[in-house]
Parts: sequence; structure tokens; C-alpha cells
Amino acid sequence: MKKLLMLIACLLVCGVSFAQKLNKISGKIVDEKAEVVPFAIVRVLTFPDTVLVKSIATTPDGTFAFDQIKNGDYILSISMMGFKNKKTDKFSISSDLVLPNITIESSSKQLKEVSVSGRKPFIEHQIDKTVLNVENSITASGSTALEVLEKAPGVQIDRQNDQIKLNNKSGVMVMIDGKTNFLSGADVTTLLSNMSSDQISTIELITNPSSKYDAAGNAGIINIKLKRNKAYGTNGTVSFNGGQGIMPDSPSDLYRGGLNLNLNHREGKWNIFGNGAIARKSNFNNTYLNRTTLSNGLASSLTQNFDRKNKGVGFQGKLGADYYASEKTVFGVMVDANTVNTKLTNFSNTNINAVQNGSASLSYILQDANSSSPASNLTANFNMKHDYNKDGKSLTFDVDYSGFSNKKDENFLANYLNASGSSTNKTSLRNITDAKINVYAAKTDFTLPLSKTMKIETGLKSSYVVTNNDFLSEQFVSGVWQNDLGKSNNFVYKENINAVYANFSKEWKVWQIQLGLRAEQTHSNGNSITDNKEVDRNYVSLFPTIFVNQKLNENNNIRYSYGRRVDRPNYQQLNPFVFYMDPLAVDQGNPYLKPQFTTNYEVSYSYKEASISLSYSDTRDMITQISKQDDATRVISVIRENFGRFQNYSADLNYPVKITNWWSLQNNISIFYNKFEDGNIEGAAYNASKVAVNLYNSNSFTLPGNVLLEVSFWLNSPRISGVEQTTIYQYALNAGIQKSMLNKKLKLRLNMDDILLTNRWEGKLVYQNINMNVVNKYTSRRANFSVSYSFGNQNVKSARSRNTATDDIKNRAGGN
Repeated sequence: MKKLLMLIACLLVCGVSFAQKLNKISGKIVDEKAEVVPFAIVRVLTFPDTVLVKSIATTPDGTFAFDQIKNGDYILSISMMGFKNKKTDKFSISSDLVLPNITIESSSKQLKEVSVSGRKPFIEHQIDKTVLNVENSITASGSTALEVLEKAPGVQIDRQNDQIKLNNKSGVMVMIDGKTNFLSGADVTTLLSNMSSDQISTIELITNPSSKYDAAGNAGIINIKLKRNKAYGTNGTVSFNGGQGIMPDSPSDLYRGGLNLNLNHREGKWNIFGNGAIARKSNFNNTYLNRTTLSNGLASSLTQNFDRKNKGVGFQGKLGADYYASEKTVFGVMVDANTVNTKLTNFSNTNINAVQNGSASLSYILQDANSSSPASNLTANFNMKHDYNKDGKSLTFDVDYSGFSNKKDENFLANYLNASGSSTNKTSLRNITDAKINVYAAKTDFTLPLSKTMKIETGLKSSYVVTNNDFLSEQFVSGVWQNDLGKSNNFVYKENINAVYANFSKEWKVWQIQLGLRAEQTHSNGNSITDNKEVDRNYVSLFPTIFVNQKLNENNNIRYSYGRRVDRPNYQQLNPFVFYMDPLAVDQGNPYLKPQFTTNYEVSYSYKEASISLSYSDTRDMITQISKQDDATRVISVIRENFGRFQNYSADLNYPVKITNWWSLQNNISIFYNKFEDGNIEGAAYNASKVAVNLYNSNSFTLPGNVLLEVSFWLNSPRISGVEQTTIYQYALNAGIQKSMLNKKLKLRLNMDDILLTNRWEGKLVYQNINMNVVNKYTSRRANFSVSYSFGNQNVKSARSRNTATDDIKNRAGGN
């Protein structure tokens, strides 16, 4: 009986325990102004051991509710980007509990104080990259993306060859929002010259990327990040800019204008964003060229003067959505489209002075040329990111499609005159180009933390590209257009790249290391259908990277890095056929071009915000543009070849100075030494080297009445690039002023680029039988005005950045 009673008592006690009531906790999160804070993360922690029980996000009205909470002592932990983390006092629960409103403190007040005492500088040097804060710059306002890049330290815009150079090295991968634009040379510069700075948030210059990035780009990566506000609710920015070029002896029609609209709406689990822009551009370019030829006793001196004017209207639009399926998983889709139609008019005057056996003669060639170049691009992306329970463990996946269409209709009318000005011959030619490119790509990245100080990153990527370039050249003969069979061609290029990478990183108290290896298997096939010529390549390349960071103390840091990069020929460079430019100049591709490989070494030291870096790079089989001259016909051919070896030594010093609370300086000095060697360029050895300097200085003034003033100056000294030499100092003085109103939501900006009109290019090519001098002037001086207005909630941002799958192939679709 005693045992039975004990059993009954035990059952009763256990029953009470099993039947213990589970409770509900609810409440609301608000800010200092008693406004609700949606999507804040609220965690229930046991007290005092702070073990996580449950976590949820607040609803759009800021409320939260936890079910099935046992009796006991707890605290709540609240976190939200844009607010300071908060933990509540201990509370006990034995029944359903409704907590009073919980107030969290916005960090925007602190950020505002920081911005008052010192705005972000236009140039910001970080441990692994240099960042241009475009949206904070007054002198960048109203400019194009290409003109903004020209102000960046270490960046040169080669307007002769339509190339962007970094640290005096070509082969730069240009990315926009993590996606490389699938264009090259002239097409990339055309795109960037149509992109307004009002669309840009920041520009990142990454000179030595890790193995996580695609291996393309021997000089590094330029990543242009467009503005995107992911604040809650509905918000956006609308801006207008206009500018007028001011250049002597130029057309009056050099104005530009643009309208940009960015919109974002975030509610519940959805974030929908989009932007649209329309821009009108107009530029003028004057080139003066003189060269000599000598053949069988006939000496000729040729002078050419080119006046080129181009103008066009471009449209750009983007629409995307992110769906936050859970606290850990988000899906996204994005469609991006742009189109531009550039119209070019070009008049050239060629004077030919010839001397043979002491007898001199003079003749002329006048050419009128015009072209229309409509181009369009459509990119679609689907992406996913999943964060696992373990901090930092994540999986991302991207699949992309990009389609490009580049068309060009060119007409050339040449008139040949004798010394008396009488016409001796006339020729009429036209070229019709239809280039289509399709890109399919997918990639996945996985991050696995092994401990708080150690992690592994790995990923896979595959891309497939098909480009079809159909080129028709015709001559007007006897009143009929006839196909020029020696020039018309159809060139098809296919390329498949498969890549795998792994990164291992480890941190100690003083040291940090990251070891990486990327393997890329490339299979390419270039097929000149017209010429029945096919070049097929299949190769595997390894790209190791090493990064070591040594933190000496709070203010002193040393960073060491090593990496290997590749640049594959772009599709137009591989096209073997001849393209007519004028009666004495043609452009020709090379289907046998090999990829160039570069090894980079860098060491940098930083003290607080100041830094100095030393770097060395060694490039083999450098893809370069050279000129080959036929002295008998006087025709010069622009061709592409692999140059033997290019070595670049550089030193970069960055030294910001804050003179007063209202006046700060940004200073950058870069020194380069370039050395070029080849055993056989057009029949002879070539060796050349030169030291060059790049300077940048910016003064920022914070004046009363919400007025900001900026004055900046940059300079590039004479330098050498392959067989081309720049012979003058290029420099520009820029200034701008900004007035903020309506609680800084309305901003008015006025600025002028190249006030002294000193930004022009002069250079020469002297090697083998080439002796040429060039002067190039362009629309560098321009007055710009812009106005922008931000509306909606501009706080509480939760930005999500990602790279898509087309990261290394988009800037190789034709051009130089």
C-alpha cells in the first residue's frame, strides 16, 4: 500500500510538471520618435546564462510575439541595422505577458555627427581596395562615369585607343554592380560616357583581387556600384543634370543632359527596386597627325587633321526584387536593360608632300565619314542566398543571361585632289556591322567557418559565350554597290570557361593570412566562316593568391599580397579581317593572339589613414596594339600582337590631412616605372622604359549655410605604353560648389572640369619604319549643373550586395 501511494504521488507530481502552462510574450519595437521599427530581429534569451530560446523578426507594424515559452527568467536582445543593439532588463514569466513598448536608439544621430565633422572623402583607401565616394563628391556631379574615373589616382583614360588603364597598365576588368559589362575598348568607354555620375554610389579600384574573383584583368578590377536604397517603406531619389562643353574651334552643340530616377519599396518580406535614366551626350574630338615614309627613293611626309563629333541618346532601366523567405534565406531576380544610339560625323584632311629624285609634289585627300551605332544590352539574373545556423556559414547561387546587340552603319566618301585642287578620283565605301553576343553563366559560392578565426570559401562557375560578327563591306562602282569580297566576313567565336576556387583564411592576434587557388579550364573556338579559317584552343590555368596582414598596433599595419591574373583576347581582336578607317589607315585583328598572364606582388604599410604601397607586376605575351606601315602604298595598318614582356614597378603614397574642422586635404602620389621588351616587333628588337608620375590633390571646405566647396587637381607625367609614348604633362583643375536645403534632401551642385583647358594628349610612335606624332584634343572643359531630391525614408538601410555569374567575360566583345 505504501508503495502504491508513493507511485500515485509521483504520477500526480509528474502530471503537474507535464501540464505546466506554456506562455506567450508579445510587444512592439519603436525608435526614439515612437515610430515603429519593422523587421528588427528579436531574440529570447534565458537569464542569466543567455541561451537562445527563439528569434523572430518584427512585423511591418513593429510588433512581435513568441509562443510556447516556459516559466522562468528571460531577457530580450534586439538588433537592427541602423540602430544600436539593445538588451532588456530581466523579466519573469508565469503567464502570458505583454511588454511595454521597447525603444531602440538610432545610430543615425551618431552618423550625422560623424558626417558633420568629416564627410567621406572622394578617395578612400581601404585595406584591399581604393574607393571613390562618387555620391559625396561635388566635382564629380554632372560628369560621366568615364570622366569620374579620370579623376581617380592611378587611372588613365587612353582616348587614343579607347582604353582604361590602372597604374599605367591596360587589361582592366570593368564591372557594374558586380557584373562585368560584356563590352570592350571603345564599347566600354561608350557605355561609361553615357552613364551619369548621378547614377553612381561608389567606384572600387581593386589592384590585386583574391582567387574568389574571376582571374581576368591583369591590371585589376574597377567595380562601379550604382545607387540603391533599401530603406523600409517607399523612398527614392530624382536628379537632373545638364552641362555645356567649352572648347575653342569646336561646334556649339556640345551640351549634355540627363534625368535619373531611383525607386525602392520594402514591405513585409518583399523588397522591390528599380531605376531609370535617360541621357543625351555630345562630344568633339580634334586629332592632328604627321608621319613619314620612305620607299625606293620616294620620301613622303603626311599630315592629317581629323574633326570628329559624336552625339547620342541613351536609355537605361533596371527592375528587381528580393524575397526574404525566412530570416536565413533570400531569393532575388533582376532585369537590366540599356540602349544607346551614337551618331558620328568625321571630316579628315590629308596633305601628302612627296619628294623623289629632287622633285616635289603635293596632293590631298578629303574624306567625309558618318556612322550610326545603335547598341543594346539585356541582362537577367536569378540569385539565392542561404545563411546557416552557424555564424558566417552561407551558400549563394547565381544564374545569368546576357544578350548584346551592336550594330554599326558607316559611310565613307573620299575625294583625291592634286596640287591645284582639282579632283583626280573619288571613292565611296560603306561598312555594315551586325554583332550579336549571348552569354550564359552560373556560379555558386560556399563559406564555411571552422572557428571564430578560421574559415574556408569555395565555389564553382561555368560560362558559355557565343558571338557572331557579320561584317559587310561594299564599294560604290558604276552606280551600283558591290560587295568587297576581300573585306566582308562572318566571324563566329565560342568560348566555355569552367572554374573552381578555394580560399583558406586564418586570424591570430597580430597576423592574418588568406591562401587561395583558382583553376580555370578554357575551351575557345574562333571560326572565320568567310575565310574558312578556324583556331581552336583548350587549356587549363592555375591562379594562386596569397594575402598576409600584419597588425603591428592600433595605428600601424603591413599587408603583403601575391596573385596571378590572365587577360584573354576580346572577340573583335581575334577577328582576322581588315576594317577600313580612311584611305591610308586600316584596322586588322589576329586570330592567333594568345592570352597574356601577369604575376603581381604588393606590400603596403598604413599609419592611421595614411598609407604607402610598393608593387611589381610581370606580364608575358602582353596583348598590345601596334602600327605597321607599308612605305610603298603609305597605308598604315593597326594590328594586334603579343608583346614579349612588360614589367611595371610602382609606388603609391596616400596622405590625407585635416587642416581644420572645415578644411581637409586628400593627397595621392603614384610613381611608375614601365619596361617593355620584345625580340621581334615588325622585324627588329624593341626595348623601352620610362618613369611616370600621377598626382592627385583635393581640397574640401565645409562652409556655413549647408554649403560645401571642392577644388581638385590631377596630373599625369609623360609615360610609355608598349610602342606608344605620351610626350606632355596632362593635368586638370576642377572646382565645384554644393548647397543643401530642405533638411539636406534637396541638393544643388555647380562645377567645372578642366578650368585651364590643359587636359589633352600628345604622343609619338617611333620604331622600325614608323615615325609618327599625334596631338589629340577633346571636350575636357565642361560646366555642369545638377539638382537632386531624395524622398521617403532614407534611414534604416539593410543593403545586400552580390556578384553575379558573368564576372569575367562581358568586357571582351569587340573593340581594342
